[in-house]
Amino acid sequence: MREILGRRLQRLRLSRRGGPPALLGTALTCATEWQWPVIPGVGQARAADGRPAEDARCACPDPDCVVPGAHPYDPGLLAATTDARMVRWWWTNRPTAPVILATGGNAPCAVSLPVAAGAEALARLDRMGMRLGPVVATPTRMSLLVAPYSMETLGELLYAKDCVPASLRFHGEGGYLLLPPSEAGGGGVRWERAPLAGSARPWLPDVEAVVDALVEASSGAPGGGSRLAY
Repeated sequence: MREILGRRLQRLRLSRRGGPPALLGTALTCATEWQWPVIPGVGQARAADGRPAEDARCACPDPDCVVPGAHPYDPGLLAATTDARMVRWWWTNRPTAPVILATGGNAPCAVSLPVAAGAEALARLDRMGMRLGPVVATPTRMSLLVAPYSMETLGELLYAKDCVPASLRFHGEGGYLLLPPSEAGGGGVRWERAPLAGSARPWLPDVEAVVDALVEASSGAPGGGSRLAY
């Protein structure tokens, strides 16, 4: 037990430092300790010296990719796994590849919104005394990890709302989410609320518990929260 806890703490420390060893550490923690299926992201195009291209373009063939570097490509999302050998092989061969969580199923789902609205939503939920799970942040977006939900459950929740801002996104079955400390064309990814060190598996709230605060915060954003920023 002491050895397992030591490995978890070491991987979490690595994941906060950044760099290739941290990416492998994050991927292994997610896959083997938490049983969250992961897959390497396509990453950014690289210059001749191996550094990311100055224009931060995606390494995929689409010159107009709207989420540069931050999506699966080869292998595709269906290859996401919790197998440690496969995870080690992927990140040994591509040590700078972003870590992508395949959401839904037995893995967490997520709800994301513009970063300013996300900060407001977290403040509201904290004032309510709501217990939250991990929260991921990029320079433009904030994502709250929640317990797995079905599309039927989500549909019923949203149907009851007068308005759901277009900037609010739901990452459920068949979706994905970039995890820290990945780097993509939109900038670095970090933990706004990190998983607790030593957790057997991070606790996650139900989507019903947080969706009202997220909708209200997004609606109060500039432009009514309707602008979709990547």
